[in-house]
Amino acid sequence: MSATADKTAAPRWPGLPEPPSGDFFNETQWAVLTSLIDAALPAIVPESKIADHTKELAIPDAEYHNAVKTTRTTLAEAPDEDTLAAYLSELPSRNTASLHALRRSLSGVPASARDQLGGVLSALSTRPGALVLTGYTTPTHLQPVHVREAILKSWQASWLPTLRMLSKMMCILAQSTFLVTSPLYKTVSGYPDIPRDWVPGKGHDYSFLQFEASPEPATLEADVVIVGSGCGGGVCAKVLAEAGHRVLVVDKGYHFTPDQLPMPQAEAMYHLYENGGFIGSADNSINVLAGSCWGGGGTVNWSVALQTQGYVRREWAEQHGLPFFATQEFQDSLDRVCEYMGVADAKYLGHRGQVLLDGARKLGWDAKPTPQNCGGREHPCGHCHLGCSSANKQGPAVSWLPDAARNGAQFIEGFKAERVLFDEQGGEKKATGIVGRWTSRDKNGGTIGPDSERVHREVVIKAKRVIVSSGSLQSPLLLKRSGLKNRHIGRNLHLHPVNYVVGFYDEDVRPWEGGILTSVCTSFENLDNAGHGPKLEPVCMLPYTAMSGLPWLSGKDFKLDAARLRHAAGFISLNRDRDSGAVFPDPDTGSPCIDYTPSPFDAANTLEGVVALAKVCYITGAREIRALLPGTRPFVRPRTQSAEVERLGVANPAFVAWLADVRRAGNRPPFAPFSSAHQMGTCRMSSHAGAGVVDPKGKAWEAEGLYVADASVFPSASGVNPMVTNMAIADHIARGIAEELKGSR
Repeated sequence: MSATADKTAAPRWPGLPEPPSGDFFNETQWAVLTSLIDAALPAIVPESKIADHTKELAIPDAEYHNAVKTTRTTLAEAPDEDTLAAYLSELPSRNTASLHALRRSLSGVPASARDQLGGVLSALSTRPGALVLTGYTTPTHLQPVHVREAILKSWQASWLPTLRMLSKMMCILAQSTFLVTSPLYKTVSGYPDIPRDWVPGKGHDYSFLQFEASPEPATLEADVVIVGSGCGGGVCAKVLAEAGHRVLVVDKGYHFTPDQLPMPQAEAMYHLYENGGFIGSADNSINVLAGSCWGGGGTVNWSVALQTQGYVRREWAEQHGLPFFATQEFQDSLDRVCEYMGVADAKYLGHRGQVLLDGARKLGWDAKPTPQNCGGREHPCGHCHLGCSSANKQGPAVSWLPDAARNGAQFIEGFKAERVLFDEQGGEKKATGIVGRWTSRDKNGGTIGPDSERVHREVVIKAKRVIVSSGSLQSPLLLKRSGLKNRHIGRNLHLHPVNYVVGFYDEDVRPWEGGILTSVCTSFENLDNAGHGPKLEPVCMLPYTAMSGLPWLSGKDFKLDAARLRHAAGFISLNRDRDSGAVFPDPDTGSPCIDYTPSPFDAANTLEGVVALAKVCYITGAREIRALLPGTRPFVRPRTQSAEVERLGVANPAFVAWLADVRRAGNRPPFAPFSSAHQMGTCRMSSHAGAGVVDPKGKAWEAEGLYVADASVFPSASGVNPMVTNMAIADHIARGIAEELKGSR
């Protein structure tokens, strides 16, 4: 243990607010929904002990005791039989936290999609509807649990896409909520909410502007107002404040100090991410994860700091007419931001990072350690996805923004920008500031109290320049709310779609420890000779990120598989997509909605990465390999096999046959689970107004004084984590603005 660590110390977690009312469904609809969630994860008991056929799924005593024995034999630090039995008998509907998590998840779903689901739930509650959708005349929520489980399985194989999607939705909802709310999951799996040797680092003591309650708007003035505190906004704030300009940074998210981090999964999803961590595309083919807190994505990303690759820079320079990206000037910006953050290669790779490096070497592929933005320090933090307590990760909240503060920048948290203000004279638009709605913290200084405890006030900020740095989902919506008409606003959305592979190893790998993304394999990144293809990378191994996508075979299988987290190593096939989508506002709430389906071209490239990752797991000795794709079964390596088979490596006929099955199953959307944590391109930079939203200096084509500086200006997908590219472009844009302001004085 660290000399300064305190075994009794714990983060000051912010907690969760009261859940939404759930009145978008009536009592019967909720009864049907929870009955299906219970069917996906029923209480598992031996036949001799069944007491309630409506909620408990009985399996033969011999099968039950064998499953318990096998699990306890294979798990390091296995729980006792009573604890494992209690874990298997957990039921979502008996757990208030699970029911609250369901309400939070569904409250973030667009109303139109929720209404469609509500209609299906109502149909399932009637005899005619149940007959059509399940083949039984008994309303679904009145069926015993074994029948409901059989219904979910029948939907998985249905020829009706609606039923297959319904099964996918129910299983993912059940699995994700279970992993973050189960009373015994952490005991059984060993996963801790608090990292070992937890010691919070020293964060910056922010002084956020406050406002008294009033029906009149508060008015402020600045040289530059920046909407968004993430990687783009943070860099702009530092550059412009150091140049002597009055800078004001606003963000709708709130700041959380190192001693409040990392948060438990449910709290982090609520406080640190857009829409509770789940933004599904319109057709449910992909889930998008976007940071939404002070520091933006830089607060929750995984430390990896990869520069824009040469072939992407050439594409942007030559195909998009933006020669700047092929210049030394852009390289200087890349190097400048990396030097500031102390970017250096990871030295301690952890289990997954070493597995990927070793597997690639054995297979003759190119792989290397990844650089990290940790000031040259080691950063073995597997919980960073939930916020970084060490303050070693040099995200905006601990580096760029504090430096901006030391040079006079001011900040407002809890500020939702409503629109950009313009002065229109002679047919020209000029940005003159922004207007937005500020919401204070609650009476305890927290962020979970009711609205009655909080001050709400309109705030007008007048400025010479407006920089929109709200990210690729929110920036285009702000421009649209402000009246801009450029047809490219919100279009050209790139996402880096990923599929997952999990290998289970005999050894205790404790995957929540060590750096998250410490190595990368690049042998498949250019499958079409035009820069499109997947990178192979380790993935964050928190329970809901690593296990919620396991293909659902039964409730028993999922609970036992998820219990093996401490033996698991997860990887992603992260694809630089060629084909794009769009983002648009929800007509009811104004929140971002995503129109994106991985194209057949991009899905095929991502699948190549899945096959390659399975080979990495096999060649490094994984006992069991899971491609997280529907219709696939795990590959299980026998405990003993001949030396001849061992010498064959990935040419083992049994493994080759399994890979063929994976290819046949495929990853066709919307049924295969795709996800993405990178959003790019919705306000793309262009050489002329007909091709994009902003010019090569980041200025909006439609208005003077208005700039966009975040990943939304990317001309196409970066192919690597967009943080460094985002920061370098922001550095370039901010320096240009500083020169303009200097010249106008």
